[in-house]
Amino acid sequence: MPVDYIARTRELYHPSPPYRWCDKRSEPVPWTPLDKKLSECRVALASSGGIYAEGQEPFHFKDDTSIRVIDSDCDTASLRVAHFGYPIGEAAKDPNCVFPLDPLREMAASGEIGELAPRAVTFMGGIYSQRRVNEELIPAVLEVVRAQDVDLFYIVPA
Repeated sequence: MPVDYIARTRELYHPSPPYRWCDKRSEPVPWTPLDKKLSECRVALASSGGIYAEGQEPFHFKDDTSIRVIDSDCDTASLRVAHFGYPIGEAAKDPNCVFPLDPLREMAASGEIGELAPRAVTFMGGIYSQRRVNEELIPAVLEVVRAQDVDLFYIVPA
């Protein structure tokens, strides 16, 4: 069943002032053309689904701007989920629905992509503060991704 994200956000953050949605539709999309074949690309994965590996600390339920770095060769059975913004039942059964490690590994094995970056990044979406997303979350995610010399960055929203 779809989640009415705006209503859910208002409910979860009550009595805070109404959330000011970030609207960048008037700005140009920062597009970088791919200069090599997909089969030659190193791909990094990130997800806002609140996925974490067994032994890592779960995400907190509001305004957690931390990240979890997960080895791309981990056993997906060791992955867990903690997120307040969507029903997590299906993601708990199969993390691939919000963190598609297995499909990306299959794509690498078949040659559809060159390789999967050694580390993936997860975080919890639904952070109320745009300032904290811009100042804390985004720089932390980009630090992990940039350190892996990737060609493509695949971000999966929850």
